[in-house]
Amino acid sequence: MISVSSVAEKILVVAPSWIGDTILAQPLLTLLKQHDPAARIEVLAADWSAPLLGRMAEVDAVIVNPFKHGEFNFGMRRTLGRRLAGADYSHAYVLPNSWKSALVPYFAGIPRRIGYQGESRYLLLNERHRLDVTAHPQLVQRYAALAGPLPAVMPSPHLHSTTEQQQAARRALNLPFDAAPVIFCPGAEYGPAKRWPAQHFAALARLVATPQNPVWLIGSDKDIAVGDEISAATGGAAQNLCGRSTLEQAIDLIASARYVVSNDSGLMHVAAALERPLVALYGSSSPGYTPPLSPQATIVSRGLSCSPCFKRECPLGHFDCMNGLLPQQVAELMRKPN
Repeated sequence: MISVSSVAEKILVVAPSWIGDTILAQPLLTLLKQHDPAARIEVLAADWSAPLLGRMAEVDAVIVNPFKHGEFNFGMRRTLGRRLAGADYSHAYVLPNSWKSALVPYFAGIPRRIGYQGESRYLLLNERHRLDVTAHPQLVQRYAALAGPLPAVMPSPHLHSTTEQQQAARRALNLPFDAAPVIFCPGAEYGPAKRWPAQHFAALARLVATPQNPVWLIGSDKDIAVGDEISAATGGAAQNLCGRSTLEQAIDLIASARYVVSNDSGLMHVAAALERPLVALYGSSSPGYTPPLSPQATIVSRGLSCSPCFKRECPLGHFDCMNGLLPQQVAELMRKPN
Protein backbone atom coordinates (compact mmCIF):
# COMPACT_ATOMS: atom_id res chain seq x y z
CA MET A 1 0.00 0.00 0.00
CA ILE A 2 1.36 3.44 -0.94
CA SER A 3 1.60 5.84 1.97
CA VAL A 4 0.69 9.50 1.66
CA SER A 5 3.26 12.00 2.90
CA SER A 6 2.26 14.94 5.12
CA VAL A 7 4.24 17.54 3.16
CA ALA A 8 3.52 18.10 -0.51
CA GLU A 9 6.53 17.50 -2.73
CA LYS A 10 7.73 19.39 -5.76
CA ILE A 11 9.22 16.97 -8.23
CA LEU A 12 11.27 17.42 -11.39
CA VAL A 13 11.21 14.54 -13.89
CA VAL A 14 13.83 14.51 -16.64
CA ALA A 15 11.94 12.85 -19.47
CA PRO A 16 13.27 10.56 -22.18
CA SER A 17 13.70 11.94 -25.71
CA TRP A 18 11.38 9.56 -27.57
CA ILE A 19 7.61 10.06 -27.69
CA GLY A 20 6.86 6.40 -26.97
CA ASP A 21 9.23 6.32 -23.99
CA THR A 22 7.62 9.49 -22.64
CA ILE A 23 4.23 7.75 -22.65
CA LEU A 24 5.76 4.72 -20.93
CA ALA A 25 6.99 7.07 -18.20
CA GLN A 26 3.45 8.16 -17.32
CA PRO A 27 2.78 5.25 -14.90
CA LEU A 28 5.73 6.52 -12.84
CA LEU A 29 4.04 9.92 -12.65
CA THR A 30 0.78 8.25 -11.62
CA LEU A 31 2.54 6.39 -8.80
CA LEU A 32 4.19 9.60 -7.61
CA LYS A 33 0.77 11.27 -7.46
CA GLN A 34 -0.64 8.30 -5.57
CA HIS A 35 2.17 8.65 -3.07
CA ASP A 36 1.41 12.36 -2.62
CA PRO A 37 -1.76 13.61 -4.36
CA ALA A 38 -0.72 17.21 -3.60
CA ALA A 39 2.70 16.78 -5.23
CA ARG A 40 3.53 19.16 -8.05
CA ILE A 41 5.20 17.36 -10.96
CA GLU A 42 7.16 19.35 -13.50
CA VAL A 43 8.77 17.64 -16.47
CA LEU A 44 11.96 18.69 -18.25
CA ALA A 45 11.37 17.52 -21.81
CA ALA A 46 12.10 18.25 -25.44
CA ASP A 47 9.79 20.78 -27.06
CA TRP A 48 8.23 18.13 -29.32
CA SER A 49 7.03 16.23 -26.23
CA ALA A 50 5.31 19.20 -24.60
CA PRO A 51 1.93 18.66 -26.34
CA LEU A 52 1.98 15.03 -25.24
CA LEU A 53 2.75 15.88 -21.62
CA GLY A 54 0.03 18.50 -21.70
CA ARG A 55 -2.48 15.68 -22.19
CA MET A 56 -1.37 13.90 -19.00
CA ALA A 57 -3.36 14.72 -15.88
CA GLU A 58 -0.34 14.16 -13.62
CA VAL A 59 1.82 16.87 -15.24
CA ASP A 60 1.57 20.35 -13.72
CA ALA A 61 4.13 22.08 -15.94
CA VAL A 62 6.57 21.37 -18.73
CA ILE A 63 10.03 22.93 -18.81
CA VAL A 64 11.40 22.84 -22.33
CA ASN A 65 14.74 21.08 -22.60
CA PRO A 66 16.64 23.24 -25.13
CA PHE A 67 19.19 20.58 -26.07
CA LYS A 68 19.04 18.63 -29.30
CA HIS A 69 19.06 14.84 -29.13
CA GLY A 70 22.61 13.80 -28.23
CA GLU A 71 23.82 17.38 -27.61
CA PHE A 72 26.17 17.74 -24.62
CA ASN A 73 26.73 21.50 -24.06
CA PHE A 74 27.97 21.40 -20.47
CA GLY A 75 27.81 25.16 -20.01
CA MET A 76 24.17 25.50 -21.00
CA ARG A 77 23.20 22.55 -18.82
CA ARG A 78 24.92 24.18 -15.85
CA THR A 79 23.16 27.49 -16.60
CA LEU A 80 19.76 25.80 -16.81
CA GLY A 81 20.39 23.90 -13.58
CA ARG A 82 21.34 27.04 -11.72
CA ARG A 83 18.25 28.78 -13.07
CA LEU A 84 16.11 25.99 -11.62
CA ALA A 85 17.92 26.09 -8.26
CA GLY A 86 15.36 28.50 -6.84
CA ALA A 87 12.40 26.30 -7.74
CA ASP A 88 12.64 24.30 -4.48
CA TYR A 89 12.33 20.84 -5.93
CA SER A 90 12.52 18.10 -3.33
CA HIS A 91 13.13 15.24 -5.79
CA ALA A 92 14.42 14.72 -9.30
CA TYR A 93 13.81 11.54 -11.29
CA VAL A 94 16.27 11.19 -14.16
CA LEU A 95 14.87 8.69 -16.66
CA PRO A 96 17.54 8.68 -19.41
CA ASN A 97 20.66 6.72 -18.49
CA SER A 98 23.17 9.19 -19.91
CA TRP A 99 25.62 11.18 -17.78
CA LYS A 100 24.61 14.49 -19.32
CA SER A 101 20.92 14.00 -18.50
CA ALA A 102 21.72 14.14 -14.76
CA LEU A 103 23.63 17.43 -14.92
CA VAL A 104 20.65 19.82 -14.67
CA PRO A 105 19.25 18.33 -11.41
CA TYR A 106 22.79 18.27 -9.98
CA PHE A 107 23.44 21.95 -10.75
CA ALA A 108 19.94 22.79 -9.49
CA GLY A 109 20.96 21.37 -6.10
CA ILE A 110 17.89 19.16 -5.83
CA PRO A 111 18.28 17.21 -2.55
CA ARG A 112 17.15 13.79 -3.83
CA ARG A 113 18.35 12.91 -7.33
CA ILE A 114 17.07 9.49 -8.35
CA GLY A 115 17.82 7.27 -11.32
CA TYR A 116 19.64 4.20 -12.54
CA GLN A 117 23.42 4.02 -12.28
CA GLY A 118 23.81 4.58 -16.00
CA GLU A 119 27.06 6.12 -17.21
CA SER A 120 28.98 6.32 -13.90
CA ARG A 121 26.69 8.93 -12.37
CA TYR A 122 27.99 8.42 -8.83
CA LEU A 123 28.35 12.13 -8.06
CA LEU A 124 25.39 13.40 -10.04
CA LEU A 125 22.79 11.04 -8.55
CA ASN A 126 22.60 10.38 -4.83
CA GLU A 127 19.92 7.66 -5.01
CA ARG A 128 21.14 5.21 -7.61
CA HIS A 129 19.15 2.12 -8.53
CA ARG A 130 20.72 -0.99 -9.99
CA LEU A 131 18.69 -2.31 -12.91
CA ASP A 132 17.33 -5.84 -12.53
CA VAL A 133 16.39 -6.81 -16.09
CA THR A 134 14.93 -10.13 -14.94
CA ALA A 135 12.54 -8.56 -12.44
CA HIS A 136 11.74 -5.62 -14.73
CA PRO A 137 11.90 -6.74 -18.37
CA GLN A 138 9.66 -3.91 -19.60
CA LEU A 139 10.73 -0.30 -19.89
CA VAL A 140 7.55 0.89 -18.16
CA GLN A 141 8.43 -1.27 -15.15
CA ARG A 142 11.94 0.15 -15.00
CA TYR A 143 10.67 3.71 -14.92
CA ALA A 144 7.94 2.93 -12.38
CA ALA A 145 10.32 1.05 -10.07
CA LEU A 146 12.14 4.34 -9.38
CA ALA A 147 9.14 5.26 -7.22
CA GLY A 148 9.44 2.08 -5.11
CA PRO A 149 8.18 -1.51 -5.26
CA LEU A 150 5.82 -2.08 -8.16
CA PRO A 151 2.12 -2.44 -7.31
CA ALA A 152 0.26 -5.65 -8.09
CA VAL A 153 -1.57 -3.83 -10.87
CA MET A 154 0.40 -1.25 -12.79
CA PRO A 155 -1.38 1.95 -13.83
CA SER A 156 -1.72 2.38 -17.58
CA PRO A 157 -0.88 5.49 -19.59
CA HIS A 158 -3.83 7.69 -20.45
CA LEU A 159 -4.01 10.78 -22.66
CA HIS A 160 -6.90 13.25 -22.64
CA SER A 161 -8.75 14.23 -25.82
CA THR A 162 -12.12 15.97 -25.81
CA THR A 163 -14.77 15.94 -28.52
CA GLU A 164 -14.11 19.64 -29.04
CA GLN A 165 -10.40 19.03 -29.57
CA GLN A 166 -11.13 16.21 -32.01
CA GLN A 167 -13.51 18.39 -34.02
CA ALA A 168 -11.00 21.25 -34.05
CA ALA A 169 -8.31 18.96 -35.46
CA ARG A 170 -10.59 17.79 -38.26
CA ARG A 171 -11.67 21.35 -39.00
CA ALA A 172 -8.05 22.54 -39.24
CA LEU A 173 -7.15 19.71 -41.63
CA ASN A 174 -10.37 19.93 -43.66
CA LEU A 175 -11.45 16.41 -42.76
CA PRO A 176 -15.06 15.21 -42.58
CA PHE A 177 -16.69 15.32 -39.15
CA ASP A 178 -18.83 12.22 -39.71
CA ALA A 179 -16.05 9.81 -40.77
CA ALA A 180 -14.93 6.96 -38.51
CA PRO A 181 -11.42 6.61 -39.89
CA VAL A 182 -9.04 3.70 -39.89
CA ILE A 183 -5.68 5.28 -39.13
CA PHE A 184 -2.35 3.88 -40.28
CA CYS A 185 0.90 5.01 -38.69
CA PRO A 186 3.50 3.86 -41.25
CA GLY A 187 6.56 5.54 -39.76
CA ALA A 188 9.07 4.53 -37.09
CA GLU A 189 11.74 7.00 -36.09
CA TYR A 190 14.35 4.39 -35.18
CA GLY A 191 14.78 2.93 -38.65
CA PRO A 192 13.35 0.93 -41.58
CA ALA A 193 13.64 -2.45 -39.81
CA LYS A 194 10.68 -1.39 -37.63
CA ARG A 195 8.47 -0.44 -40.60
CA TRP A 196 5.90 -2.65 -42.26
CA PRO A 197 6.38 -2.40 -46.05
CA ALA A 198 4.49 0.36 -47.83
CA GLN A 199 2.94 -2.14 -50.25
CA HIS A 200 1.49 -4.07 -47.29
CA PHE A 201 -0.08 -0.91 -45.86
CA ALA A 202 -1.49 -0.14 -49.31
CA ALA A 203 -2.93 -3.64 -49.70
CA LEU A 204 -4.53 -3.41 -46.25
CA ALA A 205 -6.04 -0.03 -47.15
CA ARG A 206 -7.66 -1.55 -50.22
CA LEU A 207 -9.15 -4.29 -48.02
CA VAL A 208 -10.60 -2.10 -45.25
CA ALA A 209 -11.32 1.38 -46.65
CA THR A 210 -14.96 2.39 -47.13
CA PRO A 211 -16.60 5.81 -47.66
CA GLN A 212 -17.62 5.90 -44.00
CA ASN A 213 -14.34 4.37 -42.77
CA PRO A 214 -11.64 6.10 -44.82
CA VAL A 215 -7.96 5.35 -44.28
CA TRP A 216 -5.90 8.26 -42.99
CA LEU A 217 -2.11 8.08 -42.81
CA ILE A 218 -0.55 9.93 -39.88
CA GLY A 219 3.12 10.59 -39.23
CA SER A 220 5.84 13.22 -39.13
CA ASP A 221 7.34 15.12 -42.05
CA LYS A 222 9.89 12.29 -42.31
CA ASP A 223 7.02 9.97 -43.26
CA ILE A 224 5.65 12.09 -46.13
CA ALA A 225 7.38 10.03 -48.82
CA VAL A 226 6.15 6.66 -47.54
CA GLY A 227 2.68 8.17 -47.07
CA ASP A 228 2.70 9.34 -50.69
CA GLU A 229 3.78 5.88 -51.80
CA ILE A 230 0.97 4.20 -49.90
CA SER A 231 -1.64 6.68 -51.08
CA ALA A 232 -0.56 6.37 -54.73
CA ALA A 233 -0.68 2.56 -54.55
CA THR A 234 -4.28 2.71 -53.34
CA GLY A 235 -5.44 5.13 -56.01
CA GLY A 236 -6.09 7.70 -53.31
CA ALA A 237 -8.14 5.42 -51.05
CA ALA A 238 -5.65 6.23 -48.29
CA GLN A 239 -5.31 9.96 -47.54
CA ASN A 240 -1.79 11.03 -46.65
CA LEU A 241 -1.75 13.35 -43.64
CA CYS A 242 1.90 12.69 -42.76
CA GLY A 243 3.68 15.95 -42.03
CA ARG A 244 0.43 17.92 -42.12
CA SER A 245 -0.70 17.57 -38.52
CA THR A 246 0.87 18.75 -35.30
CA LEU A 247 1.39 16.19 -32.53
CA GLU A 248 -1.67 17.58 -30.74
CA GLN A 249 -3.78 17.17 -33.86
CA ALA A 250 -2.41 13.64 -34.35
CA ILE A 251 -3.50 12.79 -30.80
CA ASP A 252 -7.02 14.07 -31.49
CA LEU A 253 -7.33 12.32 -34.85
CA ILE A 254 -6.22 9.02 -33.33
CA ALA A 255 -8.61 9.52 -30.40
CA SER A 256 -11.58 9.36 -32.78
CA ALA A 257 -10.29 6.46 -34.89
CA ARG A 258 -12.35 3.34 -35.47
CA TYR A 259 -9.11 1.36 -35.65
CA VAL A 260 -5.36 2.03 -35.69
CA VAL A 261 -2.65 -0.03 -37.39
CA SER A 262 0.87 0.99 -36.44
CA ASN A 263 4.48 0.01 -36.43
CA ASP A 264 6.26 -0.03 -33.07
CA SER A 265 6.48 3.75 -32.79
CA GLY A 266 5.56 6.70 -30.65
CA LEU A 267 2.15 6.96 -32.31
CA MET A 268 1.51 3.30 -31.48
CA HIS A 269 1.87 4.20 -27.79
CA VAL A 270 -0.33 7.26 -28.34
CA ALA A 271 -3.09 5.00 -29.74
CA ALA A 272 -2.71 2.64 -26.78
CA ALA A 273 -2.90 5.52 -24.29
CA LEU A 274 -6.07 6.70 -26.02
CA GLU A 275 -7.50 3.18 -25.70
CA ARG A 276 -8.27 2.80 -29.40
CA PRO A 277 -8.53 -0.64 -31.04
CA LEU A 278 -5.01 -1.22 -32.26
CA VAL A 279 -2.93 -3.68 -34.25
CA ALA A 280 0.73 -3.21 -33.32
CA LEU A 281 3.24 -4.59 -35.83
CA TYR A 282 6.59 -5.79 -34.46
CA GLY A 283 9.64 -6.84 -36.46
CA SER A 284 13.12 -5.88 -35.28
CA SER A 285 11.96 -4.68 -31.86
CA SER A 286 10.51 -6.57 -28.91
CA PRO A 287 6.92 -6.48 -27.63
CA GLY A 288 8.36 -7.87 -24.42
CA TYR A 289 10.27 -4.62 -23.83
CA THR A 290 7.97 -1.84 -25.06
CA PRO A 291 4.49 -3.30 -25.63
CA PRO A 292 1.43 -1.10 -26.15
CA LEU A 293 -0.14 -0.90 -22.70
CA SER A 294 -3.79 -1.35 -23.54
CA PRO A 295 -6.27 -4.25 -23.50
CA GLN A 296 -7.48 -2.87 -26.84
CA ALA A 297 -4.14 -3.65 -28.50
CA THR A 298 -3.35 -6.77 -30.51
CA ILE A 299 0.36 -7.42 -30.96
CA VAL A 300 1.47 -9.08 -34.19
CA SER A 301 4.96 -10.56 -34.44
CA ARG A 302 6.28 -13.53 -36.40
CA GLY A 303 8.62 -14.53 -33.57
CA LEU A 304 11.47 -15.49 -35.90
CA SER A 305 14.73 -16.83 -34.49
CA CYS A 306 16.52 -13.74 -35.81
CA SER A 307 14.20 -11.29 -34.09
CA PRO A 308 14.20 -9.10 -32.18
CA CYS A 309 17.56 -7.92 -33.53
CA PHE A 310 17.08 -4.25 -32.50
CA LYS A 311 18.85 -3.14 -35.68
CA ARG A 312 17.90 -0.11 -37.76
CA GLU A 313 18.09 -2.20 -40.96
CA CYS A 314 17.71 -5.94 -41.45
CA PRO A 315 21.23 -7.40 -40.92
CA LEU A 316 20.34 -10.48 -43.00
CA GLY A 317 18.89 -8.56 -45.92
CA HIS A 318 15.61 -10.49 -46.19
CA PHE A 319 13.38 -8.54 -43.76
CA ASP A 320 11.23 -11.64 -43.26
CA CYS A 321 9.98 -10.43 -39.87
CA MET A 322 7.91 -7.70 -41.58
CA ASN A 323 7.56 -8.96 -45.17
CA GLY A 324 5.95 -12.12 -43.82
CA LEU A 325 3.23 -10.25 -41.90
CA LEU A 326 0.54 -10.30 -44.58
CA PRO A 327 -2.18 -7.67 -45.04
CA GLN A 328 -4.89 -10.33 -45.10
CA GLN A 329 -3.82 -11.49 -41.63
CA VAL A 330 -4.06 -7.97 -40.24
CA ALA A 331 -7.45 -7.43 -41.90
CA GLU A 332 -8.77 -10.58 -40.25
CA LEU A 333 -7.58 -9.37 -36.86
CA MET A 334 -9.37 -6.07 -37.40
CA ARG A 335 -12.65 -7.90 -38.06
CA LYS A 336 -12.53 -9.70 -34.72
CA PRO A 337 -14.34 -8.05 -31.79
CA ASN A 338 -11.99 -6.52 -29.21
